[in-house]
Amino acid sequence: MGSVTGAVLKTLLLLSTQNWNRVEAGNSYDCDDPLVSALPQASFSSSSELSSSHGPGFARLNRRDGAGGWSPLVSNKYQWLQIDLGERMEVTAVATQGGYGSSNWVTSYLLMFSDSGWNWKQYRQEDSIWGFSGNANADSVVYYRLQPSIKARFLRFLPLEWNPKGRIGMRIEVFGCAYRSEVVDLDGKSSLLYRFDQKSLSPIKDIISLKFKTLQSDGILLHREGPNGDHITLQLRRGRLFLLINSGEAKLPSTSTLVNLTLGSLLDDQHWHSVLIQRLGKQVNFTVDEHRHHFHAQGEFNFVNLDYEISFGGIPAPGKSVSFPHRNFHGCLENLYYNGVDIIDLAKQQKPQIIAMGNVSFSCSQPQSMPVTFLSSRSYLALPDFSGEEEVSATFQFRTWNKAGLLLFSELQLVSGGILLFLSDGKLKLNLYQPGKLPSDITAGVGLNDGQWHSVSLSAKKNHLSVAVDGQLASAAPPLGPEQIYSDGTYYFGGCPDKSFGSKCKSPLGGFQGCMRLISIGGRVVDLISVQQGSLGNFSDLQIDSCGISDRCSPNYCEHGGECSQSWSAFHCNCTNTGYRGATCHNSIYEQSCEAYKHRGNTSGFYYIDSDGSGPLEPFLLYCNMTETTWTIIQHNGSELTRVRNTNPENPYAGFFEYVASMEQLQVTINRAEHCEQEFTYYCKKSRLVNKQDGTPLSWWVGRTNETQTYWGGSSPDLQKCTCGLEGNCIDSQYYCNCDADRNEWTNDTGLLSYKEHLPVTKIVITDTGRLHSEAAYKLGPLLCRGDRSFWNSASFDTEASYLHFPTFHGELSADVSFFFKTTASSGVFLENLGITDFIRIELRSPTVVTFSFDVGNGPFEISVQSPNHFNDNQWHHVRIERNMKEATLQVDQLTPKTQPAPADGHVLLQLNSQLFVGGTATRQRGFLGCIRSLQLNGMTLDLEERAQVTPEVQPGCRGHCSSYGKLCRNGGKCRERPIGFFCDCTFSAYTGPFCSNEISAYFGSGSSVIYNFQENYLLSKNSSSHAASFHGDMKLSREMIKFSFRTTRTPSLLLFVSSFYKEYLSVIIAKMVRSLQIRYKLNRYQDPDVVNFDFKNMADGQLHHIVINREEGVVFIEIDNNTRRQVHLSSGTEFSAVKSLVLGRILACGPRGVGKCIPLTMMSHVKLFIWQPSIITLRFKTFMIFSKVLLLLAHITFPLCRALTADHSGTIDDKEPLANAIKSDSAVIGGLIAVVIFILLCITAIAVRIYQQKRLYKRSEAKRSENVESAEAVLKSELNIQNAVNENQKEYFF
Repeated sequence: MGSVTGAVLKTLLLLSTQNWNRVEAGNSYDCDDPLVSALPQASFSSSSELSSSHGPGFARLNRRDGAGGWSPLVSNKYQWLQIDLGERMEVTAVATQGGYGSSNWVTSYLLMFSDSGWNWKQYRQEDSIWGFSGNANADSVVYYRLQPSIKARFLRFLPLEWNPKGRIGMRIEVFGCAYRSEVVDLDGKSSLLYRFDQKSLSPIKDIISLKFKTLQSDGILLHREGPNGDHITLQLRRGRLFLLINSGEAKLPSTSTLVNLTLGSLLDDQHWHSVLIQRLGKQVNFTVDEHRHHFHAQGEFNFVNLDYEISFGGIPAPGKSVSFPHRNFHGCLENLYYNGVDIIDLAKQQKPQIIAMGNVSFSCSQPQSMPVTFLSSRSYLALPDFSGEEEVSATFQFRTWNKAGLLLFSELQLVSGGILLFLSDGKLKLNLYQPGKLPSDITAGVGLNDGQWHSVSLSAKKNHLSVAVDGQLASAAPPLGPEQIYSDGTYYFGGCPDKSFGSKCKSPLGGFQGCMRLISIGGRVVDLISVQQGSLGNFSDLQIDSCGISDRCSPNYCEHGGECSQSWSAFHCNCTNTGYRGATCHNSIYEQSCEAYKHRGNTSGFYYIDSDGSGPLEPFLLYCNMTETTWTIIQHNGSELTRVRNTNPENPYAGFFEYVASMEQLQVTINRAEHCEQEFTYYCKKSRLVNKQDGTPLSWWVGRTNETQTYWGGSSPDLQKCTCGLEGNCIDSQYYCNCDADRNEWTNDTGLLSYKEHLPVTKIVITDTGRLHSEAAYKLGPLLCRGDRSFWNSASFDTEASYLHFPTFHGELSADVSFFFKTTASSGVFLENLGITDFIRIELRSPTVVTFSFDVGNGPFEISVQSPNHFNDNQWHHVRIERNMKEATLQVDQLTPKTQPAPADGHVLLQLNSQLFVGGTATRQRGFLGCIRSLQLNGMTLDLEERAQVTPEVQPGCRGHCSSYGKLCRNGGKCRERPIGFFCDCTFSAYTGPFCSNEISAYFGSGSSVIYNFQENYLLSKNSSSHAASFHGDMKLSREMIKFSFRTTRTPSLLLFVSSFYKEYLSVIIAKMVRSLQIRYKLNRYQDPDVVNFDFKNMADGQLHHIVINREEGVVFIEIDNNTRRQVHLSSGTEFSAVKSLVLGRILACGPRGVGKCIPLTMMSHVKLFIWQPSIITLRFKTFMIFSKVLLLLAHITFPLCRALTADHSGTIDDKEPLANAIKSDSAVIGGLIAVVIFILLCITAIAVRIYQQKRLYKRSEAKRSENVESAEAVLKSELNIQNAVNENQKEYFF
């Protein structure tokens, strides 16, 4: 119901916005009347004219009067053509032509508008486009629709470029209609108070609309409040609009914390700005000019709770008080409507609902303030000192974004040097420059590059120098001595002319870029019109009678909380601590899933996940368990067992679960996963889940859909059952849950909730613990998700004419595309989307070149990445592109990214309208042959497999991942294909883990060992008279390969011993005296063993050593520490017969016959072992893996002791370790580790008991064996008795 209500409110908001736009635009649906053709000659003016027949009055479209159009005397960028429409009109379109029958036409121009004929404002498209494209010949008409339209009386066309073989020539037409408005002028002390009837209010809907213009940067536009601190205020502060809303939950805080929303900038420019505030319930739209923000008001906010009056322009009502500083508004308001009521019209008619406070007039005054814009660092304005006084005196106001630049230079008479007034790091500095003397500096102000108007007053008279900024006098410089300061007669504002003019002007930090106004010299205001007409001073690269400053950080195009800063011509985004990167902080630095981290080669640990990539959701921290299957683990605050008593349906218990991620983040993560689950355990004693009589649920849980769920672990959503009900093993067969048996003893219902659409669990409600001895407890496990459907989502394109199509891609201001591809073709288009003129295209241009082409209205651009290796190698390659307002980038794999900066003040909106083609083009030419995987546009994955299932010549899925990811399988692990993805098979590796990178190792104390039996002896135990060969003759090994590593400081040490039933063996030991390595092979019981000694180094030095033994029949290849190699030919035989066991650590090595004492060989070492014998059947490999897992368990328990043995650092550190080091001290993690350790210790205790029993049997057996050591059958039977005394399936023994 809530979602339906929200949809209705949004629809009403949209309709009200459209209705307001119709009112605001006047008759915009029928507003295309030509406005110029009927104007009198006096309505046209220009900067100059070539002749009387080239005057501005001949500039009407399609007319041939005079010379056939307007042409100025000189063709330069300071010329203009002006039209006076007689009154304010709404202008919706313009059209241009060149001069009739001539070579005179304009190829680009600026359009400016004004209400008064001065203080002009440039019309901009897309908030950044300054110029319009003009004509390519003299007669064709170029037409532009203005969106938004202009409401103004005066228009100016400023040619920027023209036909280089001709001169400036223009004929123009303007289209639009009359514009009607109601205006009120407030002088900063006046305001309007509107009191209305309660019945006229809507309980859910409020709309306020108005226009304003002002030269003041601060003022209250509207204010309404209630008795409990509720209020709504629209306030202009520092040229920005703040919408302040307080819902009455707290008293009005300070203004620094009160601001709810800010829009607009530089609104104190004496031009009209429109405002719209719409409320439907708690949904609020706030619009300033073309920028809109939607938000949800907090608390029980409702305009109906406010007083039945609202003030405009100030807070005039007696008794009203606010705790934040404010000023009344000084300027003009237009078309002021409150819920459809024309407030200004009521005031004009002096209706009783309106109270006018102070001096209110109904026409807008036009204060004359003529600014000048310094467009570039080469701009300057040179003015004479016409005061005639022997001093340097100047005042002016300026605004800029640049931190540095020259404001004023004046050369001095009598003494060489000059006075420099300049900005440095946002501070004003006054410098008296005299060659041969130390400069005299005064510093004033701070942060003066904030875009606000700042006033400067400079005075240098005789030998005193002073400067004031914003009315604050800086510390005056000390007297300068006997020298007198006299101006040389010229003041240079904003910069210096070229040295060729002979000026001594100095500009150490470059020219000023910004605006100045109210310039006066010696107390006399400078007439900038005279400057513009060339009769006063001279200038370069100025725009007079207009301030062309723009706020490039409003709106803020830095995404994800990036901090925006700017200069005159560009903005910069600081992405520090945002988790994003790029020119606009668009791309996340984190992966979107644990699966993606895994396939970068990362191991288990804590990671930040950005589930929607470049979307609006923030990254969050979770744990990735990188096993053969990748598990995402998301914790919550309810992992402990919680007990519940004394509840009933009237007094229920509600437990809430808060996760480390928001519900939106969880939803995206769950949707990406292949499977999700949560284990829920409900313990109960006389606490039911369902009422038996009427089936009413007595306990239930709530998921992310906020719906009540009554099914429990293992059940599907449509069944009110528990796991035991599904499996048919409930303690009472009458019920589907154990708890419903209602017994006075503890039982539980435990199971996995795995219906993704309902996960995670956010709440549990329990109502049946109010009876005597009734109690319940519950425990909810973390949310577990595995896999990533998006990461492996792929399609195979079989022909060049095949493609998939999707809806139009919308990435107007910022767009990112990423995907994987693999192919054997030399070229092909991956992706294409077209507009009328705009487009994007990504293609394989050649076997070594990937190209990104695009056009956003500034002409086509191309970026290419060239690789030294071919891309058509049938391996996966990763392509990432981004286009934003500042630049476009292309990166392929880990190659250096290529960047194309966006043109300054060019088009920025990417406007596409065709379908998005993947794997081909609309023309079915140059299609892609191969596979595309994990295609994402602005963080959203396109389902290629779903679309491929219904598209001919395109197949869902793509195999062959091992060709690209096989290198992730290390240490002999083999990459195996899956229908989705791959895995590393570590069967033939002495390592484990998802990439066979976790070593299998163990710490052996003195006297400890591990025995692994290769063969069963059950048949032999039943027939003890048979010889070993009768049963083990098929186990003859003609080759084996053994790899292991160790470290020890003990001698003698047995590292490895392999024995057979025929007293054949292989041993690797460290001799006691020389501490050297000795390898013995005895492959014939009747011959002496072959002995290989390596006495070149101490092998018991506590360092890690690596051994490789590879035997092929009678030839043995031995390698030590990857550098010492030896090949040995055996004389004792070529085959191992009836291999019995492998021993690590300790064995009883008995002496010659007659010696009754056995000498133990002990070992203290770090061992990792791998044995490979191709002739052993598969069952033996599986058996050996059991041994590997046992070693791994030992490594987990004792490996730190082994590592502490020596300070060896021969291992490498993965540079992609997870972000977990700082989190390992977390109490929850420590608690979990303690629980694991306790569990392992219990297991070890159980094993120790079994070992002790086994050792007793072993000692008894050894005693019997020593009686007849020569009898092979006796020894064999003795060992079989040991084996049969323990579990028949156990094949590993620990001592």
